[in-house]
Amino acid sequence: MFAKKLIASFDIIRIAAVALAFFFGYRIGFQNGAYDPEAQLHFMIPIIIIAISGLTGIEGLFLGKAAAEIKGFEADGNYQRQSAISQLSYAAVALLVLVLKWGIRAELTIFFAFLFFLVFSAVNHAADAVVRKNYKWQNINRPIFVILLAAGMVYPIFEMLKKM
Repeated sequence: MFAKKLIASFDIIRIAAVALAFFFGYRIGFQNGAYDPEAQLHFMIPIIIIAISGLTGIEGLFLGKAAAEIKGFEADGNYQRQSAISQLSYAAVALLVLVLKWGIRAELTIFFAFLFFLVFSAVNHAADAVVRKNYKWQNINRPIFVILLAAGMVYPIFEMLKKM
């Protein structure tokens, strides 16, 4: 029961952190009458990746059985741990890029790797909903949130790419 409540709190933290990253990121991007997509992305990318992948990795490593049950998946031990470690690696690299100040190209690189994972994961979750009729919120929310995340990042990313 404690694990399920902790997972629910992780979900709230992920959503709140991403929402705050968008709110403040767009405010940072549009300051002084000019638009600075680099400042916006520099703020948003580490928060988004660390909130989503970091918490997902912790959830998978330490609360894997409960997380799988909530999503309607089987807890499959080693593969699930390996996926959790992969998630933690995105968060660790995003933090490393930030701390070492490797710049916008490195930030975009880790963001695209993270986003590609999320897109393929969203396809997997959607297929599970269709094939196995797994309509649990924890399963079907992935495609919805990935579409929203990608849509919200289109403008600053394309504006940044135009500047490069």
